[in-house]
Amino acid sequence: MTEQREVRTWSDVEGLTSTADIAIPKDPLDRVLGQEEAIELARIAARQRRHLLLVGPPGTGKSMIARAISMQLQPPKTEIRVANNPENPERPFLQIIEEEQVLRENSYHASASGKLIDPESAPRNVAEKLGYRCKNCGKYSSHDERLCPYCQKSKVEITAQGGMIQLNEMFSTVLEGIPGMSGPKPKDRVVTSHMLADGTEETMVFEAAGDKIRVLDQKAMEKRREVEKNSNQKVIVKLDRSPFVLATGASETELLGDVRHDPYGGHAGLGTPAYERVVAGAIHEAHEGVLFVDEISHLGPLQRFILTAMQDKKFPIMGRNPQSAGASVRVDDVPCDFILVAACNIQDLENILSPLRSRIIGGGYEVLVDVSMPDTPENRAKYAQFVAQEVVMDGHIPHATIESVDLIIAEGRSRAKADGQLNALTLRLRELGGLIRAAGDMAVMEESEFITADHIRRAIRRSRPAEDQIKERYGSYTKGLSKDISSAQKEKSQYYLQNETVADDRMFN
Repeated sequence: MTEQREVRTWSDVEGLTSTADIAIPKDPLDRVLGQEEAIELARIAARQRRHLLLVGPPGTGKSMIARAISMQLQPPKTEIRVANNPENPERPFLQIIEEEQVLRENSYHASASGKLIDPESAPRNVAEKLGYRCKNCGKYSSHDERLCPYCQKSKVEITAQGGMIQLNEMFSTVLEGIPGMSGPKPKDRVVTSHMLADGTEETMVFEAAGDKIRVLDQKAMEKRREVEKNSNQKVIVKLDRSPFVLATGASETELLGDVRHDPYGGHAGLGTPAYERVVAGAIHEAHEGVLFVDEISHLGPLQRFILTAMQDKKFPIMGRNPQSAGASVRVDDVPCDFILVAACNIQDLENILSPLRSRIIGGGYEVLVDVSMPDTPENRAKYAQFVAQEVVMDGHIPHATIESVDLIIAEGRSRAKADGQLNALTLRLRELGGLIRAAGDMAVMEESEFITADHIRRAIRRSRPAEDQIKERYGSYTKGLSKDISSAQKEKSQYYLQNETVADDRMFN
């Protein structure tokens, strides 16, 4: 395989065989095409923990910039838990646990879990009682199989009138005929004891654990009892979590957290304790990371809660349904120190709350993303890098020849011109990525080693918008619409009949 190399100008690309020879930058921000100003501000936002509002049309790399910012951050250093409050269960305790303590506890829990062994390595009588070894034929099988798959006899003994008797084979056969029944279940745990050399007695516990057997000695059992004694707490935001949280279109519960409903009303004997029903929201999960909200104006009134969380860097979790048993449960001061990266289209700017925009500007930046970049040898090389990235990210299509990359560049130039940008390459790359995938699908179906120029030409035609296809077939969008509706619909709507003679729809001019 040819060694991959970094491409900085088009002359670096021309000598290559395909995009498989192009090295993809390790820094996620270097994978974003164009958008120099946005990338510069993104680096600042990651280092200085500043908020960012990206304004521009879809498909120009806004979400890619947001994700890249999160990858520039240090991993989270704290874990957030809630614990039972015996004096007031509806006000669970909040616990912020540092990384060092979490790792220490995880290590302790691991030592309390014992060790896993193969059933064949366990004492024979233990393997039989747990249902791994058949007492009749001596062969091993799954703990979940009550009948031995080799001799078709039950692997389980039952107690009757004080003695051990083998399960009657006829009874076993009857049970086999009933769905979900095949005789008594094997034991899940076996406790044994034996004398040590120093004369002391050691207790060992063997537990069924899927295809393995878990073994716990006395030290592991003591640690497990200690863990269980202190288990009246729940992790709501893990230490090992993604620093990127997507909250686009989130509901109030998804964004701010909630307390699940308990049909038993928190009854001490029947209900689920309040702390176990607490659920963190996206603003809490993004603590120490990035909260990305695309089309932020669509959140409507929920924007004010984001503003409060940004100001206070903490936000309570409470039951949000007044009819729920969780309505009286509340956890105050849950941390949510996140970097907000929001995005919107130009026409939606006026629908973002003024105080929220003021908070972003006061603690960050607003940037209008570019829709094109100059058609230069350096930017053409970036297009080649983009094609390589799309192929790798998709994972189901082959790499492209350099000739086909040349056609993609020509298509990018054509789309920029349609946008009113001369001598430029479009940065509406999501749609261009769709073109690459369409060509790649053709290459896969034809079992081609690479995406070729012919695949690109055919994909350009195949990936046209439906409106363009309607115009080509019927002459205009309106004529196509009049052909598509039924006669009953035509009678109800004279508008379409009156407009059948229109030469072309305004949207195509």
